[in-house]
Amino acid sequence: MAATTIAKLAKMKAEGEKIASLTAYDATFAKLFAQCDVDFMLVGDSLGNTIMGASSTLPVTTENVAYHTQAVRNGAPDAFVIADMPFMSYATPEQACLEAAKLMRAGANMVKLEGGDWLLDTIRTLVERSVPVCAHLGLLPQSVNVLGGYKVQGKEASAADNTVRQALALQEAGAQLLVLECVPTSLAKRISEKLTIPTIGIGAGPECDGQILVMHDMFGLNSDYLPKFVKNFLAEAGDLSEAVKLYVQQVKEGSFPGPEHSFKG
Repeated sequence: MAATTIAKLAKMKAEGEKIASLTAYDATFAKLFAQCDVDFMLVGDSLGNTIMGASSTLPVTTENVAYHTQAVRNGAPDAFVIADMPFMSYATPEQACLEAAKLMRAGANMVKLEGGDWLLDTIRTLVERSVPVCAHLGLLPQSVNVLGGYKVQGKEASAADNTVRQALALQEAGAQLLVLECVPTSLAKRISEKLTIPTIGIGAGPECDGQILVMHDMFGLNSDYLPKFVKNFLAEAGDLSEAVKLYVQQVKEGSFPGPEHSFKG
C-alpha cells in the first residue's frame, strides 16, 4: 500500500474512496495499524482518558502528545501521523507555532486544532510556516466545560448553518482536513459536499469522506461506557488484527457507521 500523504487523502475524497483512521498512542499498535492498511493515525489528546485515566482531555500537555507521537512514529515509520494540539497550547498564533514545532519534530505530519472562527489567523500562520493543519468542528472535547457536557452539536438550523460557514472558512484559511464530531448525519453530508478537503467523522454518520474511532472504543475496552457511534469490532472479529481489518473494510465499503451509530438532525 502506498504511503499516505495529504495529496493522497485529497485524491481519495475526489475519487469517492473512504478514508479509515484510528487513534494510536504507542509503537506496538501503530505497527499493527500500519500492517492493516489504516490510512492515517491520530495521536489524540484522548490519551488523557485512555492512557492517563483522566476524566477529560484537559490535563494533557504538548509534551505528553509529543512523547506518544514519537512512539507511534517509531512503530510506523511510513505512516501519516496527525498529532493533537492540547488544551490552551494554541491560544495565540505565536504560541501555536512554538507548540506545533514540538509535535512536528516528534514525528507528526500534521497537527489538529479544535475550533472555528477564532482559529483562522492561527491556521494561516501555521500553514504559512509549513505546518499542515487538520481542523475540528462539532463537539469539541477541549470545550466541554463551556458546552456543558458531551452533547450532539449543530441540531438547530442556525447552528448547522453556522457550522457550514465555519467549515468553509477553515478550509479557506488553509486547513487540509476536517474532523466532524457528534453532528447530525444531514449536517455532515452538507459540509462534506461543500468542501474540497476531506471530512473525517466520529459520530457524524456515513456521509463523511472518512471515519475515525478511538482505538480503545473500537476494541470495546471502555466497556463501562460505549458512545452511540462506537462499534466493538473485537467482539465480532475475535482477534486484534482481524478487528482492525474488519473496521477498515466496513469503513471502505460504507457499512460502518450505520444508522444505529449516527445522529439525526
